[in-house]
Amino acid sequence: MARVVFISGACGCGKTTFVNAYSRYLVSHNHKSVYVIHGDDFHRGFVEPEDKDDFFVDGQASNQVLWEDILRFNWDCIIATAQRALQDNLDVIIDYVIEDEIDLVKKLAETNNASLYYIVLTADEDEIEKRIRNRGDVDMIDRALFLKKKLEAMPENQGHIYNNTGKNVKDIIQEIALEQYILP
Repeated sequence: MARVVFISGACGCGKTTFVNAYSRYLVSHNHKSVYVIHGDDFHRGFVEPEDKDDFFVDGQASNQVLWEDILRFNWDCIIATAQRALQDNLDVIIDYVIEDEIDLVKKLAETNNASLYYIVLTADEDEIEKRIRNRGDVDMIDRALFLKKKLEAMPENQGHIYNNTGKNVKDIIQEIALEQYILP
């Protein structure tokens, strides 16, 4: 049975770092190929003006893509790519923030007769801010702290939250028992 391992969490919680290391760990221990999907890769496909004033031409709004449309496009790409990998009997690891899309991911797993594991990474506020500053995305700090609080308060995330403050990726891999994070 194929597996979908979904790693969610706010910006700066270590999703990408963990997914990159964990996928190599799974391959070496299960001797089965894994397909990794970084949802932000789809988002980076949208090139938008740096200066929001560029959105207006002769006083009229230009053809800017709305955030809701970008998000919908990203999720369509994530699901379609995961679907394709699962059809090839690959395990799939997805790195993206789930806010309201858990049912979409459940349907993906159910449709493909795959087990679904869901882990929400988090860290202390100071740690998140430090990580984001170190990568130069200071404009993301407020959004990250908002998402941290939102994700930790969501009832469907209870029992799926893992705080990785002060831990290196090897420690996290050793501590996470995947079976504890299965979604029915």
